[in-house]
Amino acid sequence: MKKRLLLLLVLIIAVIVYFLQSDPLPSYTPTRDYVDLEAELVEQFILAKDSSVIELPAGHFLFSQSLSLDNKSHLTIKGQGMDKTVLSFKGQTSGAEGIKITNSKNIVLEDFAIEDAVGDNLKISDSDSVVMRRIRSAWTGQVSVQNGAYALYPVLCSNVLIEECEAIGSSDAGIYVGQSNNVIIRNNKAFYNVAGIESENSTNVEIYGNEAYENTSGLLIFNLPELTVYGSNINAHHNKVYNNNLTNFAVKGSIISAVPKGAGVVIMATKDVQFHNNVVENHKTVNLCVVSYEIFAADEDELGQETVTDEALARGLRAIENDYAKDDNYNPYPGRVSIHDNTFNNANLLPTFSNDFGLLWLYKNKASIPDIAYDGIISPDGSLQDDEHKLCIRNNANASFVYLDASHDFEGFTSDKTPFDCKLNE
Repeated sequence: MKKRLLLLLVLIIAVIVYFLQSDPLPSYTPTRDYVDLEAELVEQFILAKDSSVIELPAGHFLFSQSLSLDNKSHLTIKGQGMDKTVLSFKGQTSGAEGIKITNSKNIVLEDFAIEDAVGDNLKISDSDSVVMRRIRSAWTGQVSVQNGAYALYPVLCSNVLIEECEAIGSSDAGIYVGQSNNVIIRNNKAFYNVAGIESENSTNVEIYGNEAYENTSGLLIFNLPELTVYGSNINAHHNKVYNNNLTNFAVKGSIISAVPKGAGVVIMATKDVQFHNNVVENHKTVNLCVVSYEIFAADEDELGQETVTDEALARGLRAIENDYAKDDNYNPYPGRVSIHDNTFNNANLLPTFSNDFGLLWLYKNKASIPDIAYDGIISPDGSLQDDEHKLCIRNNANASFVYLDASHDFEGFTSDKTPFDCKLNE
């Protein structure tokens, strides 16, 4: 009897140690042999004219300063391949971004790699008709909060195409599209980021053919308060989102720091979302969740908003806004979201206990990780059946589901998805 009790005690301790141990952070460590052509290549950017091509040679090149373009038209920046042309900003002393393009139109960037900028690797703002094709944007070494926020970062842009790119090591989002309109994100890979791919406050966005893996979260579809525009009409299909269980290494107090590791897909406060024909699997918190902004705002005190510096806010990092209600134009609740014809799998037998969701599953869901979770928080004068808040879930094989009823302290927690068996403009 004593031996059995001792064995049981050892097993319990072993389980506790397993779940409490920190997962090692991954590293991206390519071999580089740098060539000094900084002056020559900087001159190409300075002298660049409309309707021209900046031809980048093969080689690995170090830069001490940002490369900037403003008010350009019909300009192409072309390397010899993402494995052959590498622009490194390791040791950068001037500027924050690697490449920064503003107020431009008909810009094409293709076939090179960009690494280790102090801030964002590639930022394009206030521009129209932008193509990023076969760009690898990365931070080398072990992933860190010191890495830049965004690897590929179009913001306040229209008619954006991001295809066949790779994003690695971002302390916020690898592929991030913010406050933009008419966007295609296709056939990319994102790994070792806090968020692999993120559409934020953007409209008419199609996300397909991508792989997001080994991030904290694979795919985020967000609407945040106190921004110039609010997004809707997102179509995410035929993506593979898997094994996103990386420890969150974002700046504490930022909105991205509230995303729990092991959340494969998070749809937050966004209207008119179609999520279909995707494969989502092997996440330790939840494969997919649909939530309101309120659930993030509730973490403000715990995370400590004061830790987000003015410098971080100035370069686009978003803090958690507990007083979001003062934004009269912002709707913090998701609605008209359709989740259908997806494949969900999970090889993890138990949830992570490193966040509140994992603990909630332990107490309310028999320690089972749901494929789809809905917080159920809606406007006080609304209902789950009205068009403003409607969530439809169907034809996802045997996907498991939980309704949290978070606004009533989980009193109505249930796995019954019958009320959500409906169609929305499919």
